[in-house]
Amino acid sequence: VQLQASGGGLVQAGGSLRLTCAASGFIFSSYTMGWFRQAPGKEREFAAAINWSGTYYADSVKGRFTISRDNAKNTVYLQMNSLKLEDTAVYYCAATRYGLRTKDYDYWGQGTLVTVSS
Repeated sequence: VQLQASGGGLVQAGGSLRLTCAASGFIFSSYTMGWFRQAPGKEREFAAAINWSGTYYADSVKGRFTISRDNAKNTVYLQMNSLKLEDTAVYYCAATRYGLRTKDYDYWGQGTLVTVSS
């Protein structure tokens, strides 16, 4: 199983970035895909998830981030708009067959760093 996240970088506050996570080694369409983030000195937190039932967002990103997926390409995306300084973090993609709690996630990618500057 591989989850390869990319698309991170340095962006000014108010700007946008699109993260991509390419998955392989499991039946992608059967899994809920999620994005998590970990800021320096903080615990990892949920950002967004998507499955056949819909999309889910943390309150901190709702209205600014959009998660989407392309099952034909085994890829999940996170479009991040109106970025804030507090969005600075390492972003991880993850996959879960059942459940939506952080501990339910079976597979994790290596993370991509997003840095928002003033």
